[in-house]
Amino acid sequence: YLVGVGRADCTGPVAQVPLMGYANPEQVGGGILSRLYSRAFIVADPEGSRRVVFVSADIGMVSQRVRLEVLKQLRGKYGELYRQDNVILSGTHTHSGPGGYFQYTLFWITSKGLVKPALSSIVNGIVKSIDIAHESMKKGRLFINRGTVENSQINRSPFSYLENPESERNRYSSNTDKEMVVLKMVDEDGYELGLISWFAVHPVSMNNSNLLVNSDNVGYASYLFEQEKNKGMLPGEGSFVAAFASSNLGDVSPNTRGPFCANTGESCDNPQSTCPVGGAAMCMAKGPGNDMFESTRIIGQNIYLKAKELYEKASQEVTGPLSSAHQWVNMSNVSVELNATHTVKTCKPALGHSFAAGTIDGVGAFNFSQGSVEGDPFWDQIRDQLLGKPSNETKACHKPKPILFSTGEMTWPHPWHPDIVDVQIAAIGSLAILAVPGEFTTMSGRRLREAVKSEFDSHGTPGMNVVIAGLCNVYTHYITTYEEYQVQRYEAASTIYGPHTLSAYIQLYRGLAKAIALNATEELPRGPEPPLFNVTSVTLLPSLSAESAPANKTFGDVLEEVRPEYREKEVAEVTFVGANPRNSAENVTEHNFLTVERYSNISSSWRVVQNDASWDTRFYWSKGSRGQSKVTIEWHIPAGTEPGVYRLRYFGHYKKRVSLFRLITVPFEGSSSAFQIT
Repeated sequence: YLVGVGRADCTGPVAQVPLMGYANPEQVGGGILSRLYSRAFIVADPEGSRRVVFVSADIGMVSQRVRLEVLKQLRGKYGELYRQDNVILSGTHTHSGPGGYFQYTLFWITSKGLVKPALSSIVNGIVKSIDIAHESMKKGRLFINRGTVENSQINRSPFSYLENPESERNRYSSNTDKEMVVLKMVDEDGYELGLISWFAVHPVSMNNSNLLVNSDNVGYASYLFEQEKNKGMLPGEGSFVAAFASSNLGDVSPNTRGPFCANTGESCDNPQSTCPVGGAAMCMAKGPGNDMFESTRIIGQNIYLKAKELYEKASQEVTGPLSSAHQWVNMSNVSVELNATHTVKTCKPALGHSFAAGTIDGVGAFNFSQGSVEGDPFWDQIRDQLLGKPSNETKACHKPKPILFSTGEMTWPHPWHPDIVDVQIAAIGSLAILAVPGEFTTMSGRRLREAVKSEFDSHGTPGMNVVIAGLCNVYTHYITTYEEYQVQRYEAASTIYGPHTLSAYIQLYRGLAKAIALNATEELPRGPEPPLFNVTSVTLLPSLSAESAPANKTFGDVLEEVRPEYREKEVAEVTFVGANPRNSAENVTEHNFLTVERYSNISSSWRVVQNDASWDTRFYWSKGSRGQSKVTIEWHIPAGTEPGVYRLRYFGHYKKRVSLFRLITVPFEGSSSAFQIT
């Protein structure tokens, strides 16, 4: 094959924008722990005529808006080379990236509308990573390997899982998928290019109290792998690209110690995930570490170590033709033939009461609890008044889900949820990547993979490696099995197209697999094109206004200085007169907010040893009154740091008023005093 890899920054604004994932309006960005990247991989046949693009981006999920804008830019640059059928865009599902990049109204509620800078940094970052991969294409080889990852996941809805038939459960040793699949890429001389790992785990080691933008456990795994392969480079630099992509993670949590009551410390591993005192809002899962930062590293490192082992031992070569199949489907109206006599339908989208409960990884508001199969007259009354009643047809279709939001019947100012959804498979020789538009639970994913594999088998393409790539192309929440749906925990309440959603997807993906196996992808109907709403900028973000420094100080001045010396494992910390980090995001795409620098006696100059993409640095921004703000930079000095003289530097931009109607953006920098590491 011809193979190309690329990586580009897609971080966007790290302040004042709500983080996407926990739907917690209080969780608004206030700094950065690690950068977010888009990682792109292109595989083409030697003539370059057929190709497949796989992108894994450090974002909560790919939205329809992001996908449509990326495809539009690619069409402008490359004509018909990169299209909706051969480009897969997948989100890692970090819950600590900026939100606001959606066109459907439901997602505006917790992300303060449509946030242009967040949307454009994601779109431009994805396109740039594809550009870099496109430019770097050369002859290469692919190898696949698979293995088991231990101590890194638990099923967070085990009571739902137990609803699946016992005969089916008996075929599996665990209630989560522990298998990792790794695709290794090298050029024809064996020079290492990159890897993609698919593994099912929620990147929610960082909980909903976190305000620092970061890529969570899978992002830390990428960081470790890339740091190891791009020796001597700063984080985010170097040619080797390692993507840790999402899979069927719907009911899979990294918080391996399980759910406990935050107030009493007793277990709340029960069907409703509630506590005797404080109800569901107190029931939270704990990761393996002492705090969320440590848990993120532990889980990330587990995943990294297994990927490294599989990568090094990968010997099964991937060969064979490239192919891709794609359809747009109106998921609110799919007829599914369950058997010769029985046909069922999907529903208009709707969310159940337990959607509002959240999960043990991030609890909801107002004490809704999971597993509600009855509505609540109080909330239903409020909903009827504010948003309108669900129709009887929708209620009947979604049974036994008690509907909280009938999003498929809510159209102001735009539809609240998508009807038109992408289904897509890309085949690279013996590897079939199923790009799914949401979060399949463990058993849903197993059923989908098995169905697609048997479809390939029965049409003359046996032995396919089938992997699920999660959170692709458009976000449609969760996909549970029919049996899991009956007990209406969070994942089921968020299965928006009703109890037969999974059956519909299985039917659709079988159709795509058959088309690929029979080389008939041209004959697949395209389906109804998704809408692109004319949303310019509906946003509740505070506007950027003129800023000021305290009396007798200027931007970048030190307010609280570092100590003169530190040892490894201590935290060097400095506070500056700061300015809104959004100013920087809106001016330069790849702005570094900080550097750690070491003094070199040989060259008598300062050398950058860390930047803000490092997991050892933390950048906090806090807004004060009268246009003033502070920035605190922490460096958590790792074990093994070379002794010597260091300093921490801060780079920012502030808004300055030059006339009644005109503000300009002024760059500035600050530096701590030098300090010794002994």
